[in-house]
Amino acid sequence: MLIGFVRHGLTDWNAQGKIQGQTDIPLNDEGRNQARLLGQRLQQEPHSWDFIVSSGLSRAEETAQIISSFIDVPLHAPDARLRERSYGQAEGLTAEQREERFGPDWSRRDVGQESDAALQERGLSFLKDMQDEHPDAHILVVSHGGFLAQLYKVICSDLQHERIGNLSLTIMESKGENWSPILYNCTRHLITSQS
Repeated sequence: MLIGFVRHGLTDWNAQGKIQGQTDIPLNDEGRNQARLLGQRLQQEPHSWDFIVSSGLSRAEETAQIISSFIDVPLHAPDARLRERSYGQAEGLTAEQREERFGPDWSRRDVGQESDAALQERGLSFLKDMQDEHPDAHILVVSHGGFLAQLYKVICSDLQHERIGNLSLTIMESKGENWSPILYNCTRHLITSQS
């Protein structure tokens, strides 16, 4: 099994530094352009994909639709397990606002956010179902930065963890229960377009 994990394109809240969580914020024009650039890149890549699944939040769903239009693969029904972490009362706030309201250690305080363990459990449940139902498939998954970072920590602990970029592509290969990265957090398609 091969899974290409994609973080959704840029939104206005990303650009403003606001934490989105499960608030349904749409892509902005730059995010749509980023999705087109990844779609064009995937047309040239050696991997072929069987289907795309997204979290169902509009920023991920629209990213998946744009990519699908370039590589002509079907969209599966969205899967809520792929949604971003719920950040509770912190959603919609910038870093400065979060610190003002909850203190500098806000992420360690109970502001109604989902735990790392719950996020990882959702991710592992999704992967197990995909392995059981589509063991030989090549699947593109369009999800969210916080969710993907936690999933990568649990399935590939050897990775040097870093901020997951908008429209980054990570490709992981599964051999049984073990996952190996083929590509990690790559945004080459975005850099090329800026030159």
